[in-house]
Order: sequence, then C-alpha cells, then structure tokens
Amino acid sequence: MVTGTVIDEEHAYRVCAARDARFDGCFIHAVRTTGIYCRPSCPAVTPKRRNSRFFLTAAAAQSAGFRACRRCLPDATPGSPEWNLRADLAARAMRLISDGVVERDGVSGLAAKLGYSERHLTRVLTAELGAGPLALARAHRAHAARLLIETTEMAFADIAFAAGFASIRQFNDTIRMVFASTPSDMRGRGKAPVGTPGRIVLRLPYRPPFDAVGLLAHFRAHALPGVEEVTEDSYARTLLLPHGEATARLTFPADHVLCSLRLADVRDLGAAVARVRRLLDLDADPVAVDTFLGTDPVIGPLVRAVPGIRVAGSVDGAETLLRLVAPFAGVPLQVPDGSLTHLYSAGDHPVAEALANGRLAVDVGRSIEDLTEELAPLVGRHVADEVAMRVLGAPDVLVLPPPLRDLAAHGPDWRPWRSYASAHLTRKAATS
Repeated sequence: MVTGTVIDEEHAYRVCAARDARFDGCFIHAVRTTGIYCRPSCPAVTPKRRNSRFFLTAAAAQSAGFRACRRCLPDATPGSPEWNLRADLAARAMRLISDGVVERDGVSGLAAKLGYSERHLTRVLTAELGAGPLALARAHRAHAARLLIETTEMAFADIAFAAGFASIRQFNDTIRMVFASTPSDMRGRGKAPVGTPGRIVLRLPYRPPFDAVGLLAHFRAHALPGVEEVTEDSYARTLLLPHGEATARLTFPADHVLCSLRLADVRDLGAAVARVRRLLDLDADPVAVDTFLGTDPVIGPLVRAVPGIRVAGSVDGAETLLRLVAPFAGVPLQVPDGSLTHLYSAGDHPVAEALANGRLAVDVGRSIEDLTEELAPLVGRHVADEVAMRVLGAPDVLVLPPPLRDLAAHGPDWRPWRSYASAHLTRKAATS
C-alpha cells in the first residue's frame, strides 16, 4: 500500500473504511471538509473518497493545513516500519529527527550528520515526504509537548523548553495549529498526570501481536550488571542521553508498553522515547512478517509458535558494538561506578579506541552499507551485520548462532525479513 514514497490511495481508503489498526502510523488520512487528519483506524464516520487525502507523515498533513484529530490522536501511534525497511536518505533523516537532532543541532547539524547540504536534504525530504526537516521536527516537538502536557504537571514554560521550542509563543502557536486547542484545554480534558516528581510515565503503542516474553529472555541473557535489571515481568536500564544519564523501567501490560522515565534533563524526553521504541522494535509490522515467514517449511512452525517476535534493538550504537566485541577482546565489560561513559574506554580492542577518539561513529544516521563496510574489517562480517540489525533496525540481515549456521542456505527464501527469521532461530537455539 505504501511503496517508497508512493501511497496507493484506493487501497489506503479501503483500509480507512475498514478502520484497520494494523496500518496506524503507516500513513495519515486527512479530510478536506473538516480540515482534520486521522490515523487509519479512527472511529469517526468514514468520509467520502473525494474528500480524502493521504500523507506519509503528520508533518506533511500539517504543512497542508490540516490539524490533528482529538478523538484518535494520530500522533500517538506506532511509527511507520518504512523507516527501517528503507535505508535511503529520507529514512536516515527520519530516525535522526526522531532522536531530536534538529532540536539540538539545527538543520545544519542534521545535514552534516547525513553528509549532505541543507539545500539538498530539504529538497529530498520535501519531495519524498511532503515536508522539509523543520516541519518534520516541528511535528516531533508537538508530539513531545503533548506527552508532557497530558502526563505531567510541569509548567507550560518548562514544557516548551523541554520539547525544543524556541519560545513560549512558538509553543502556543504550534499546539493551536496542530491540535486546534490550547495547552490549558489539553491538560484539562486529559487524565490526571500519572508521573511523580522527577518521573514521567508513558504508554508506548505497538502493532499486535507482541512477543514480550522473548524480549525479556533476550535482555536477561545479555544483561550488563550496573546498567540493566531484568525481572520476570519488567526490564530497566540506564540511558546515556544527549543532556545526561537517565533510567527507563519497562513493563508489558496486554496492549501497550508502560515506560517510566527518570531524566536528568527533560529535553531528553523525545530521544529517550525514540531509543526505547527502537530497543523494543515497537514500530515493526508483525502481521506482514508472520504472514510471509509463516508459510516457509523450515521456519514456519517457529513463527506459528511465537507470533509477533521482535528483534531486540539498541539504545546506544557504541554500547551495542562494544558488547559484541568484548568477548573477542577478552575483556569483560564493567561499569564500576554505574556510569555508561566508562563503557567507551573499556578494553584494548581497536574498536574501543576508535569509539573513544571519535574516529568511529555508530548511530542511526548511518546507512547500512556504509556502517557494515567500515566495521567488517575491524570486527568481522557477522558482528558488523548484527550491529546493523540491532542499531539501524535493518530487517533483512541474517545473523545466526553457530549451531544453526548451516541453515544460512535458506536465507534467500526469508527475504526481506531475514532479521526476524534470525530472531526465531536464535530463540530456538537458546531454548533447545
């Protein structure tokens, strides 16, 4: 239905008429007669086809003059799996924008990280997504602001600063434009804040089914003392964010992930949420994955036994790389004072040195090809592929445990979801 930057509008309209929640976050449905944009599953009466418009992003709908629906809250949906399926400039830019790069470094900083001029980056994003980097970042700020308005008792001036707005006026104008409401009205009609002083509690949506048990088992098997804590039904860890360290505790109710954050600086809220979502692979489309892999004679039984498997991701590319390299370097990772910054100087491996002096960058703005080509000579192809899978969310990387590497011959049959096939086989190996 969405191929690259093209939306099949007839198919999209049928999805909206069926109120199919599986497509929430994949595209935006806007209604000309009301000036409102919605998620595909919005329960409101479906408009006539001639009154419908479709956009890839909320930012594009906002730029076209539409405001967010108060009923279905289209910004509170899982993100599009398109940004992991694609490895092009637009996808890399979207990942960095979600991480708050524009708020911290401006469009010039975003362009520099991606290796393009501001003009070229703006031209590409506008052509492919219907909005430039500033409009995309504004949509990101509006979403972060809504979370803080509805879940905390922070003063609006503090929220404006935390969400990345340059002024209170800009904050108020954006809230009115995007949500057709004022901050006071949004807080008044919302639920009572669930956070406590210093703590923000959020509900993170996903597309069901969701294999939380498998993620917890993975985290438990690889937990780093001093950084992570795993119980039967929760996972907690520290985060190294742009403005300081933080902690996140995750629990898994029936239809969402409950995320409790303690931040050193509330400006890190957007980055924290984006990284937790990548860690849990919350923007995946499990129905598409399971439908395809479930028919395979080799892996089909595993898929049917564990629907909705997720590929455990990463909150920090450098940390993930060091975790994978440490066994080969013969130096176990340790965090003696609980500070993640010490991970980056652990061991004598050339990768640790390259990370420490800035010669090597492992972040979501890298392309899969560039990152794996740079890493492969240093750490081998297997580790390089696993970094791409976990850090960049690459969905089509085959990373098998040693006992099952003879199954690599089946890899072509599992394209474009080899990462999920790898997750199923790795889980089987761990439980055999």
